[in-house]
Amino acid sequence: MSKSLSEVSKGFDIVVVGAGVFGAWTAHELVKAGKRVLLVDAHGPGNSRASSGGESRIIRMGYGADEVYTRWSARSLERWKSLFSAGYQNPPLFHQTGVLWMAREDDSYAEASVRTVQRLGIEFEKLSRAELDRRFPQVALGQTAWGFLEPGSGVLLARRAVAAVVAETVRAGGEFCLDAILPPDARASHVQDVRTRSGSSIQADVFVFACGPWLPKLFPDLLARRISPTRQEVFFIGVPSGEQRFSPPKLPTWIDFPEEVYGMPDIESRGLKVAFDRHGPPFDPDTGDRIVSRESIQAVKAFVARRFPALKGAPVVETRVCQYENTSNGDFLVDRHPDYQNVWLVGGGSGHGFKHGPAMGEYAAAQILGQGTAEPRFSLKTKGTVQKRTVY
Repeated sequence: MSKSLSEVSKGFDIVVVGAGVFGAWTAHELVKAGKRVLLVDAHGPGNSRASSGGESRIIRMGYGADEVYTRWSARSLERWKSLFSAGYQNPPLFHQTGVLWMAREDDSYAEASVRTVQRLGIEFEKLSRAELDRRFPQVALGQTAWGFLEPGSGVLLARRAVAAVVAETVRAGGEFCLDAILPPDARASHVQDVRTRSGSSIQADVFVFACGPWLPKLFPDLLARRISPTRQEVFFIGVPSGEQRFSPPKLPTWIDFPEEVYGMPDIESRGLKVAFDRHGPPFDPDTGDRIVSRESIQAVKAFVARRFPALKGAPVVETRVCQYENTSNGDFLVDRHPDYQNVWLVGGGSGHGFKHGPAMGEYAAAQILGQGTAEPRFSLKTKGTVQKRTVY
């Protein structure tokens, strides 16, 4: 699938830099629109350093009162399923585990999520504490007072899903190559070409930078304080042999928003996935070591023992260190570079962006092609330099 720059065509309409979920879907939609597109990535689709790497991501509809993201999630799930049905279902890349939200008394975020999904006609079940205890006896619910279940939601297998998008983009006529792009060095407002670390030059009419945590490194003056990559640790807990209670359908994907923790059932025999959804320390995607800390292992084991008593003392069988690339409030960034009229910036996944890849591709492609209505909250001018997360 990958070619060297000497093997690809010349004279592209659009070059998309970054083959993560945002860049891959943007390239896919631009190819569908009839554009000659080159997709470039320094390490490859879904690689171990990418925010779109790793094994799995949640796709869920609940976003409190943020209807734009609920709509995007619903649209994206439809598009993911359509892509997978075109020949990417063996093994399955979407697992409909359901997503269970664990809510407290007077939980305003969960209540707003219920109202939003109900208004949009998305299937859900609101469950009492007694019903939760009956249906999920393997979970010690603690302070959980009630919950709501999205039965149609679940888990995307991340790195393989991104690879499928890139493969489909190439099959549709786009081209992909492996190389590292250097920051634009243009003295005028129109960028004619970009250079690669290997010394090559790529010319195009439009350049789209969808580089995730590399965006502030490529555009430090503009984005170094507006996009903040943070180190995030993920754990897989070993399930005892023959144990079925921690696999779907007996255990859904779950989110404990008040405790800032989420997890997934045992999928593909990798173990119970658990991660804390609070921002970690600053992280460099190029040089940061991806080994979890002993303190984090102890913290996750303590949580698992409390929340899933049958797994007390269970081993950690896999770990991952990835990164969020956070905007100041968690909203995405899709906007033209203020200094270059033919350069677009697409990013700011902020830890919740993966699921939205298809909708982002549609939106970004439309903006680049001068179509559709812009969403003000995705503009560059709304991105501050002080972290104050409001989107989860």
